[in-house]
Amino acid sequence: QVRLVESGGGLVQAGGSLRLSCAASELTSSVKTMAWFRQAPGRERDFVATITWSPGFTYYADSVKGRFTISRDNAKNTVYLQMNSLKSEDSAVYYCAARNGIGVVYNGALYNYWGQGTQVTVSS
Repeated sequence: QVRLVESGGGLVQAGGSLRLSCAASELTSSVKTMAWFRQAPGRERDFVATITWSPGFTYYADSVKGRFTISRDNAKNTVYLQMNSLKSEDSAVYYCAARNGIGVVYNGALYNYWGQGTQVTVSS
């Protein structure tokens, strides 16, 4: 069973930066795509960014494009989300997800594995 563990969340002032990490264990060759989603209180879970393990194609939600960067370290089976110029509206629980397949998929229901989430709070 693939296991995803997020870390790196916390409290930061608006305009600041955070880097989230997602360590994947028991990874199988069928897992091709990783992604970050987020969910704020009272809101639906939103797609943030996605990356393929190989060759590392990326795609971002419009709301984070130019501010967030998703990357991966294949040797460590870890995916990162570098978040810069943070805004109060970025506050949410951020979840790492993995999918058995390639392609830009915004629908969280199509992801096979999820982490427990890490809280990001941006103070204004």
